Amino acid sequence: MAIGDRYKTGQRSPANAYYAWDGYTDGTYSPRPTAEEMKIKLERDEVFPPINSTDKGAYWKMTSYA
Repeated sequence: MAIGDRYKTGQRSPANAYYAWDGYTDGTYSPRPTAEEMKIKLERDEVFPPINSTDKGAYWKMTSYA
């Protein structure tokens, strides 16, 4: 696990960290998530969420440790 690593909806967070939306699991980037959905904070072992506003699975990129 390192800054810049990519995870997807359904996987578990390997660390207490902040993540940024990095596209959808279907390979698309639109429609874009809401501003509130673009960045998340997860604790270790929490599950990466989908983007609720679009009902799509997402990729998440680790941006920093919490």
